Amino acid sequence: MSMKPTILYVDDEPINLKLFEINLKKQYEVITALDAFKGLEKLEQVEDITAVVSDMKMPLMNGIEFITKAKEKYDSKKFFMLSGFEPTPEIEKAIESGLILKYFRKPFDIDEIRSALEEAI
Repeated sequence: MSMKPTILYVDDEPINLKLFEINLKKQYEVITALDAFKGLEKLEQVEDITAVVSDMKMPLMNGIEFITKAKEKYDSKKFFMLSGFEPTPEIEKAIESGLILKYFRKPFDIDEIRSALEEAI
């Protein structure tokens, strides 16, 4: 068992998963999932996930839908959203309601993400 906090990153683009992992692996145990369904499986399998970062635009289930489902069962975890697009009204509502703590823009600024994760954890 690692002493580093565990982060789950969900994105349907393998290159983004790899970049996220490479940039954060010194500070965090990074677990990745290629879609929302796999993300829900990882949450079921790995108890000590502290924070979840999800892409917004994914096939079958978008990031808001994924986080809504995940938060129903794992309310104590911290959730963040990442997107290549400007925040939509749906994303703004998710922030206002507390569903997600923060929204990050792609290409992601790893220092901004690191800082938000540190603050949340």
